Amino acid sequence: MTYLKQGMLAAAMMLTATVMSPHQARAGQCEQETFEEAAYVVCTLDPEKADLRLFWKGADGTPYRTFSSAAEAVRAEGRTLTLAVNAGMYRADFSPMGLYVENSRELNPANTAKAESSAGQVPNFYKKPNGVFFLGETGAGILPTDEFLKLTPKVRFATQSGPMLVIANTLNPIFIPGSTDRTRRSGVGVCAAGTVRLAISEDGVNFHDFARLFRDNLKCPDALFLDGGHGVGLYHPAMDRNDRSWHGGYGPMLGLVE
Repeated sequence: MTYLKQGMLAAAMMLTATVMSPHQARAGQCEQETFEEAAYVVCTLDPEKADLRLFWKGADGTPYRTFSSAAEAVRAEGRTLTLAVNAGMYRADFSPMGLYVENSRELNPANTAKAESSAGQVPNFYKKPNGVFFLGETGAGILPTDEFLKLTPKVRFATQSGPMLVIANTLNPIFIPGSTDRTRRSGVGVCAAGTVRLAISEDGVNFHDFARLFRDNLKCPDALFLDGGHGVGLYHPAMDRNDRSWHGGYGPMLGLVE
């Protein structure tokens, strides 16, 4: 190889390092994506670099309810909340519908009850199987609730929601292709190399298409539905997003602290 080519190669490598290093240093980033004509915001997080946390109640025991309140609590630590989403379905008092573990402490037990409905429609949380998104000693994971409770892994945080979207690279068989049940939806997947990907739909999508986004487009072998309709929320100041819930607030929230 000539000195000229060696110099050009070295310069190219330096340029690549200069361009890539800011992205490599990030714990997470969000982008607007389109999948089969539906618009999404997709956030990719590295759990080894990211300070991921769950938020529910402040020191006084009062639910945060808004992303802004959680951001203020983080700001009091001298840190910044750069990203947050609704971390799962919640009750009228903003308590989690199911398992909730924060800072390795179980604050709400797992919910293995059957559907609380007499009208024939099964609420999303109770559609089987539901699951648990968690951050443990070996990284992030998503498991059907029954499997999680059998394994009882040691976790730093965990949140239960449902239904599962993708299970071991297979779509949840309860989903109907072409379903007209279309609304905004949010979910989380654990994907290649253990990365965590959050997806928030900006358009109405059905469960089948939303699950395919995670499996076929985002390459996530496991994914969990978080919430839909008026419960979908995103906090991302860099995107000028600070969504508010039409239910009067959010229950548990998942956030990235920097």
